[in-house]
Amino acid sequence: MERLTAALADRYKIERELGQGGMAKVYLAEDLKHHRKVALKVLRPELAAVIGAERFLQEIEVTANLQHPNILPLYDSGEADTFLYYVMPYLEGESLRDRLKREHQLPVEETVETARAVAAALQYAHQHGVVHRDIKPENILFQSGQALVADFGIALAVSQAGGIRLTETGLSLGTPHYMSPEQATGDRQLDARSDVYSLGAVVYEMLVGEPPHLGNSVQAIVAKILSEPPAPVRRVRSLVPTNVDAAIQKALTKSPADRFKSAAEFAAALANPSFTLATFTGATATPDARGIRRARLLGAAAMVGWSAALGLALALWLARGNHQPAILPMLRTTIELPDSAPLAFVGSGTLGVGRVSLATSPDGKILVYTAKRGASTKLYLHRLDELSTTPLTGTEGAYSPFFSPDGGWIGFFVGIELKKVPVNGGPPTHLADVPEPTGASWGTDGRILVAAREGNQFAWVPASGGDLEPLPNSSGFVYRDAPYIMPGADYAVSRAAYEASGLSATSLKTGVLRYLTQDGPVAQDSVDFARMIGGNNPRYVPTGHLLYSSGNGILMAMRFDPARLQVLGSPVEAQSGMRMESEGAAQYTVTGDGTLIYAPGSPAWLGRLV
Repeated sequence: MERLTAALADRYKIERELGQGGMAKVYLAEDLKHHRKVALKVLRPELAAVIGAERFLQEIEVTANLQHPNILPLYDSGEADTFLYYVMPYLEGESLRDRLKREHQLPVEETVETARAVAAALQYAHQHGVVHRDIKPENILFQSGQALVADFGIALAVSQAGGIRLTETGLSLGTPHYMSPEQATGDRQLDARSDVYSLGAVVYEMLVGEPPHLGNSVQAIVAKILSEPPAPVRRVRSLVPTNVDAAIQKALTKSPADRFKSAAEFAAALANPSFTLATFTGATATPDARGIRRARLLGAAAMVGWSAALGLALALWLARGNHQPAILPMLRTTIELPDSAPLAFVGSGTLGVGRVSLATSPDGKILVYTAKRGASTKLYLHRLDELSTTPLTGTEGAYSPFFSPDGGWIGFFVGIELKKVPVNGGPPTHLADVPEPTGASWGTDGRILVAAREGNQFAWVPASGGDLEPLPNSSGFVYRDAPYIMPGADYAVSRAAYEASGLSATSLKTGVLRYLTQDGPVAQDSVDFARMIGGNNPRYVPTGHLLYSSGNGILMAMRFDPARLQVLGSPVEAQSGMRMESEGAAQYTVTGDGTLIYAPGSPAWLGRLV
């Protein structure tokens, strides 16, 4: 303090310390030349040593030219006795942090008004090429009720001046609770969307009373920022308007590509009562199911009074060099489907059999889904490596899409017609008529296995088109839905129902059906219904698990030997809150590379008061 006072004695008279942050200490001082109170901020010594005076002063000149009603101006900057400092007006009012300490939660109207003021300042700065990098309650000040943003561009100046040497010291710029994921991982090429995330975190705290992610250490906070979505605001304050909650969720998405492109867009959404974005918070996998990892992908569109959303799970199913499940941290991210092509859920008319609306290519790079287009449906293709969504020509009325093993074709149904369409574009091809179809699975031998309610049978259809070839012994009183061909192509698993329903496996050579139980596969004429494993839409994944949907929107996983059809462990919950159609069909699909896509939501048979 003595050194600092002496070094600045000819310019400033330091009165007292006001506080300190991650980059600087703040002092109340008198500007001796202009006889005014100022906030004098002195960089921490370790930062000053890394940066150097000449580079810091050169970089901070850029921010000195920002002139906006909601930006606290920069009065002065300089070096004195190794101290690097900058000077801003001293405001008699309080900071947003002071208000939050006193009131904990702020009224919605004041929150939105403050957020829009900060967004206006950010929009102006971004248009001038300056990203703040340290938006937090301490840097939002109030004077006569007007919000002002302080320290504009200081973090950028420090980062630019310090360069790689700053990274090597282990020093971190920004405040952990409000860092965007890309800033938390050390990306130096930040843009406006990073500030949008930080502002979203601040608005979240203004309404909830705490930041979106908490932890006992910087590492713990950063880990949550990278892996966990924040709980919706309305879970804590149910009277917060849905558009405000939706805007905050969009601002806080992990991927910059899925956030608002600008602060102005964020501000507009906060003030627009019609802005919507479906959100869902999923459950964490139990320890026994950690081999099945998923990263949530949320997005969606309103349809017939319901909110439809997609979840995408990206995982390394197999550890390199062996065939043991890789147990790695859960990953979550977000994606939004276009408003012009919302996800559609399709029934089958009088039978009421639910249709799965999602399919993913074997390499996990392409999602195809059934979209609502006016009074009909259409298939849309979403490339996950490009984040582009395009309609597939000639697929009007489509439902139940599925991929060929090589990923080059998409099969689907229109009424009773089985068709296929090239992934890269082109007209669809009619393959066969399937009476009352309930699903299909494309085999590796150039044939497609279809399930037909009429006659309760499985049948083969050549992938090039042709007549149905019923599987022997597959017709009768037991009907089977939505077959899935297992690895090795010896069996197809499905739900089977007669006096009771449960998971079953059908031999693709003999057509003989056996029910799956905890004790092993059992012939249908001798099964104890109490021992059957109830479920629908079974899918085998390379972790050695059989996934299937259970009641109330729960996805289950159990260890399974596909060669012996033997259950190896008790089922565990892998995901809850999954949209389910009639008869238990769940809106999910899984691919060989470990991509799980699901639609969160309530079961179709549940209603609500309106």
